[in-house]
Amino acid sequence: MNFQNVEFLISAASKENFPTKRLPEIAFAGKSNVGKSSVINRLLQRKNFARVGDKPGKTVHVNYFTLDGTCYLVDLPGYGYARASVEVKAKWGKMIENYLHKSQMLRCVFLLIDIRHEPSSNDKLMYDWIVSQGFQPILIATKADKIKRSQLQKQLKILRTGLGVGTEVMMIPFSAETKQGREEIWNYLVLELQCRVLSSYS
Repeated sequence: MNFQNVEFLISAASKENFPTKRLPEIAFAGKSNVGKSSVINRLLQRKNFARVGDKPGKTVHVNYFTLDGTCYLVDLPGYGYARASVEVKAKWGKMIENYLHKSQMLRCVFLLIDIRHEPSSNDKLMYDWIVSQGFQPILIATKADKIKRSQLQKQLKILRTGLGVGTEVMMIPFSAETKQGREEIWNYLVLELQCRVLSSYS
């Protein structure tokens, strides 16, 4: 399941830089260093397509990628990086807010949370904000390979409890190392969104 033409389009520093071409958009949100770039690289089966960094807060713009010219994959700035200045945090927050509020073509939001830890206050705020904008985020519990299989259900329950959600909210354990969860994400996009470009590669 591969795309033939995957391209980086633009790193938008403000809403004025958002693409004007109307295409369906699939957005990825999560705190700094949660593994967004790794998830995107694994999903697209591209090595280091989205930049992966050891330093949190690497993504400071809204990054757009085009998938076969028919939809956008949108990498939102990581939130919650403690060492970022108040001004930078405010800028990132405003950019995410503007994107979620202004985008008329957003079809799905994936919210990434580290499976090893309880959701932070910023995770909870982001989840509630996405819901307030009319979207039910699909939760991706990243770094699943970092815990024992016997701990998986316990950690997923911790995430649900911390976010205040039940089992009706989709949560997908994911590992960029083992590919766990990759097919579940694609199946959601194909079956629920009925996006033609995705179904053509299923």
